[in-house]
Amino acid sequence: MNNEKEWIEKGYAIPLYDRRAVAEKTKSAPYWIHFGAGNIFRAFQANVVQNLLNERILDKGLIVAEGFDYEIIQKMNHPHDDLSILVTLKADGSVEKTVVGSVVESLCADTQNHEDFFRLREIFANTSLQMVSFTITEKGYLLTDGKGNTLSSVAADMENGPEKPKSYIGKITSLLYTRFQAGATPVAMVSMDNCSHNGNRLYEAVYAFADKWSESGLTEKGFKDYIGNSGKVSFPWTMIDKITPRPDPSIEEILKKDGVEETAPVITDKHTYVAPFVNAEECQYLVIEDDFPNGRPPLEKGGIIFTDRETVDKVEKMKVCTCLNPLHTALAVFGCVLGYDLISKEMKDDVLRRLVEEIGYEEGLPVVIDPGILDPKQFIDTVLNVRIPNPFMPDTPQRIATDTSQKLAIRFGETVKAYIASPQLNVSDLKRIPLVFAGWLRYLMSIDDDGTPFELSPDPLLDDLLPRMVGLSLGCDDNTEEKIEKRIRPVLENKNIFGVNLYDAGLAPLVCIYFREMLAGPGAVRKTLEKYV
Repeated sequence: MNNEKEWIEKGYAIPLYDRRAVAEKTKSAPYWIHFGAGNIFRAFQANVVQNLLNERILDKGLIVAEGFDYEIIQKMNHPHDDLSILVTLKADGSVEKTVVGSVVESLCADTQNHEDFFRLREIFANTSLQMVSFTITEKGYLLTDGKGNTLSSVAADMENGPEKPKSYIGKITSLLYTRFQAGATPVAMVSMDNCSHNGNRLYEAVYAFADKWSESGLTEKGFKDYIGNSGKVSFPWTMIDKITPRPDPSIEEILKKDGVEETAPVITDKHTYVAPFVNAEECQYLVIEDDFPNGRPPLEKGGIIFTDRETVDKVEKMKVCTCLNPLHTALAVFGCVLGYDLISKEMKDDVLRRLVEEIGYEEGLPVVIDPGILDPKQFIDTVLNVRIPNPFMPDTPQRIATDTSQKLAIRFGETVKAYIASPQLNVSDLKRIPLVFAGWLRYLMSIDDDGTPFELSPDPLLDDLLPRMVGLSLGCDDNTEEKIEKRIRPVLENKNIFGVNLYDAGLAPLVCIYFREMLAGPGAVRKTLEKYV
């Protein structure tokens, strides 16, 4: 399609502002730069700004930088003039198509790319900059590997100083040093990644660099204090929630039929799957601690919630420990074992739907953290009736099952702890959460309920966990209570996995019973679910 009229006739919402004028204002006086040019940013933050530009509430757009996979900028942003198409997938089966033009400049955060990194230094030196935000995934903040060893790029950057760092946080800290040298103007560093206390994670990583460089005399005196002064550089906590799966072929076909050209996705050398469009659910939440020492744009008019740190923490715990993440994990584990390829399809399975309803409403809500700004029951209602059943959402149990050993302690362990601590509740009343634990152990056997092998999703503890499954098989008369418990007891005792020792909590015997019944033979997982749910 070549002109605005044709886009509108095909049902696309298009930018209602002078994009050239917006770009000029943005580049001369940037207020917001975002690191992480992936789908969540394009579907959420960029669209919020687009709506505010359309309403004339904002007159400047966004600058985006990518510090990990530069091909996203080189092969997607630049060829498409930083425009993208947002396809919102609604639960009623309809779609909304929006041409998003709020991103007006895109850069590679690569110190080897001298032009782009010089431009980044210009942006950070500009007193107009109010916020720097991030969706770089939880791994982006890590300075060490899984064994606690400092990453080689981080070690080299700490040794060499802020001139040409290569690690992600090294580059961010170097840019902050540029801002310090240019007058130490305040700025908010806003992690919008889906991890607990994300602002602290970003602060600790940045401060580690500032401390090391200051200690080694690689930066001017006062830089470390600048980073450590929340009145100068703040690191707000946030909670973000929006599902943006990888670009789906069915959406690509819709765009092609509309006459949209060059819709093919690109798979980069770093295995990023990116397309000129992003498909996403309609529901979205972004709650931010209101701590912006250089001011901020009125993003609350675009639906973003600003509050205090304590409330952000409560919202995050509500979502992660009760209202969404536990339900997702339960569906992921049993979805893999029962042969499902889409989470949405599982919600048509009466027994699985009842399972997550009972986990959410009956076992979770009695101990839910109520943040006050979002109603927990209404949140679960939306999750179970709108979000997860959405037939257009191409999200798979296999994807969500990734790293389950790292998720159980938060997603279920906090509820178990709350029951233990409550004078009104009894931990023995928990029946569905132990069923999920047993289902996860059954999942680790990598054999589905029909007896067919399947591939487990990536998980850092697989090498430790899989040997515990050796010797267990479906329908084996040798699967005695003693044998099963001997194999899995070390797992059930592991506080790092479940948040508690399940024997100390009194839940291990029930997990063992459920697990043994799931080993009875092909079809035993479904029979066990039907028996207890």
